Amino acid sequence: MSFQTQKRLVLDYYKALDAAAPSEVVSAVTEYCVEETLWRGFHPFNEIRGAKEVAVRFWQPLKQSLTGMQRRLDIFFAGDNVYSDPGGVWVCSMGHLMGLFDMPWLGIRPTGKLTFLRYSAFHKIEDGKITETAMYFDIPHLMMQAGQNPFPPETGANLVQPGPLMHNGLLFGDHDPAEGQKTLDVIDQMARDLGQWDSGMPLEEELRRTWHEDMLWWGPAGIGATYTIPRYADQHSRPFRASFSERSKTKHLCRIGEGQYGAFFGWPNFVATPRGGFMGMPATGKPGEFRVIDLYRREGDKLKENWIFIDLLHFWKGQGVDILERTTEIETPSGATS
Repeated sequence: MSFQTQKRLVLDYYKALDAAAPSEVVSAVTEYCVEETLWRGFHPFNEIRGAKEVAVRFWQPLKQSLTGMQRRLDIFFAGDNVYSDPGGVWVCSMGHLMGLFDMPWLGIRPTGKLTFLRYSAFHKIEDGKITETAMYFDIPHLMMQAGQNPFPPETGANLVQPGPLMHNGLLFGDHDPAEGQKTLDVIDQMARDLGQWDSGMPLEEELRRTWHEDMLWWGPAGIGATYTIPRYADQHSRPFRASFSERSKTKHLCRIGEGQYGAFFGWPNFVATPRGGFMGMPATGKPGEFRVIDLYRREGDKLKENWIFIDLLHFWKGQGVDILERTTEIETPSGATS
């Protein structure tokens, strides 16, 4: 099982996109993506259809704002989607888009300083072209760097998040399919445990079934990062579970694994109703959507690190709180859908 052709396509796409001036972005995107490509991104972009539209609505404004933008890759791998619908070979990457924040973006005030936008992306490759992309990015984290913190104090730590401890996340070559299957198997077990919401055993005991004791959970801005099973349980998992009811079953569009790395995303992954307390907010009684990308690093037979992207702006907008509007007084990009 080799994914070299698909990986090379995405790396060439990144090279062309990263080198392009804002005026050249349309050519870079349309060269590598099919004309009718489907792009899924966090609020306020949501779904965009068409390669040119993706370039004009997302990439041009971002590159105009973050001048000298660089892509700093931490994780890169590929795999066959375990779900037959939509199926396909997907290439996953994660890292930061780094630049000098010189012009406003989404109403966020520029700082003129070095700024990071943490992101993860899945690309579906068919017949030598990118046909679908899910690109999730942590806008609140960028806002915090600009001094516009939209959320109350976090339960975890807010920081620029590093890549894997072992610095082995760039899987440019081929890897033993058996190793990728091991990763998928432990992710599947973890997801089954999590999907129960209440396994009937102490939370820390449940977590130890699939996580190393010194796990690292790199959560999104607004929640934060945490370290070790006890602190993860106290600083995120337990308060998060206590804050919601009526959690739906988890549904993913893609799950892939290669070597010691695996990831999945959904649109949304699940729906749950807040009953108060989550991020300091009162209960609304409204079911909310969670759009999530999760990336994992396996070490031995358990998970060691987890990077999480959650569209908190979309979730809170569904609860009647427009975080961007409240913080920056902007309008949704024209043509984007909810």
